[in-house]
Amino acid sequence: MQIRLDNVLRGMIELMTPTQCRAARALVSWTQQQLADAAKVGVATLQNFETGASSPRHATIEVIQRALGEAGVVFLYDGEMIDGGAGVRLRKP
Repeated sequence: MQIRLDNVLRGMIELMTPTQCRAARALVSWTQQQLADAAKVGVATLQNFETGASSPRHATIEVIQRALGEAGVVFLYDGEMIDGGAGVRLRKP
């Protein structure tokens, strides 16, 4: 998982958004159940996060994000690219 250097220096990880989560899951062709299993969280927690129905604790988002990162997803945040938007991509094999 790619982490912005300025956040590493502050000891923080930028958390993914629900949109990034859905896009990342699509990149690796995972169902919500597969991601929930990989992250060891409840599928309802993941569903609620992805739909914006609730916002789980930061630690929960971090384990979901870590599972996606281990599957090859790289998270991009506002300002990291010339066109500026947050997004996801796959790491080179």
